Formats: sequence, structure tokens, C-alpha cells
Amino acid sequence: MPDVAASPLPLPLGHATPTAPELVLASASPRRLELLARIGVTPSRVLATDIDETPLKGERARDHAVRLAAEKARAAAVLAPGAVILAGDTVVGAGARILPKAEDEATARDCLALLSGRRHRVYSAVALITPDGKLREAVSETILRFKRLCDEEMDAYISGGEWHGKAGGYAIQGSAEGFCVWLSGSHSGVVGLPLFETRRLMIAGGINVR
Repeated sequence: MPDVAASPLPLPLGHATPTAPELVLASASPRRLELLARIGVTPSRVLATDIDETPLKGERARDHAVRLAAEKARAAAVLAPGAVILAGDTVVGAGARILPKAEDEATARDCLALLSGRRHRVYSAVALITPDGKLREAVSETILRFKRLCDEEMDAYISGGEWHGKAGGYAIQGSAEGFCVWLSGSHSGVVGLPLFETRRLMIAGGINVR
């Protein structure tokens, strides 16, 4: 019998094909990989970028998120020429303040104390650079209100460690969701990547998505 050639397996959405460039995610965040998987996208590569994330003097939280996402995308584009680059950044704002990413318990507690019983906003920016060098940007704005937190609740949350490395000192995809009285906007944006805006940018950039 003649040999029968095996049919090639389909590539996951977001992978390079002979006619399409590879997709590079400019982020080492496992949360962003998980969110992309929800829309059927698996990046070809992940490149963590090292940029200065210090807010500029007088910079607003929304502008800060947009600038950082674009800077991450540009930094990755230098390392992966010819690829489609996807980057994101999420910033928590309370009033005029930009809350830091909590790297220690004291910072996480300060953030929770500030957010306790009040509204705050989360800006999640996305930047996409296509092989022709064109930059596309989008940002989601989500308003949340936390319940008033007692010391025992903050102690328990701090002891769990979910806050580590998180903007504003909390992860909405974890037990902190139990503090959220209401949310208006993009839940996935608060997690780290607004899927509606991301999908729209990727389609505009020629990337196949679900």
C-alpha cells in the first residue's frame, strides 16, 4: 500500500504560520497567559522586559498604564524583530494616587487600608506592535468598591500572600474578590489583561483569535 502522509496538526491560535508572523507576549505574567488562553491564543514566545516603571511627575494612572504597556512592547520589539508584540500593564488608582505593586507586607497593608470602604479605579492598557512597526493601543477602565475592611480581614489576606507583586496590593482573581461590593467594567482587565480590548487589537493586527 502506498504511504499516506499524515495531515499536519493545526497550530494553536496566535502561533506563527508560513504566512503569518509569530506572536510574542512581552510579559512573564502567568495571569496574562491564562487570560489569552480564554480567547484561544497561545503566544509563540514570552519575553519579559525590564523597564523603569516609576511614575512620571504629575502622571495620571491611566496615562501611566498606557505608557508602560507601550514601552514594554517597544522593548520586546527590539529583541524580536518581525514579530507581532503584545504587551500590557495594569495600574490601580485611588483619587490622584497611583498605588504601587506590593512587594512587602507593609505596602500591601497600606494599599488595603487606603482602598477599604471606598471606590478606586483600575486601568489595564494593551499595546500591540505589528511587523511594520505600527503601534496600536487600548485601555480599559474599571471602577470597584471594596467593603470596609477590619484589621482581622486585612491580617488574614496579608498572611495568604496573594498580594505579592500585585498592583494595589490585591488580586481580584483570588480571595480579595470577596471584598468587592461591586465592579463596573472589565473583570479580566483587573486581573491583568482586558480581553475585549485585547481581542479587538489582535484582530486589527492580523492575529487569528477565537
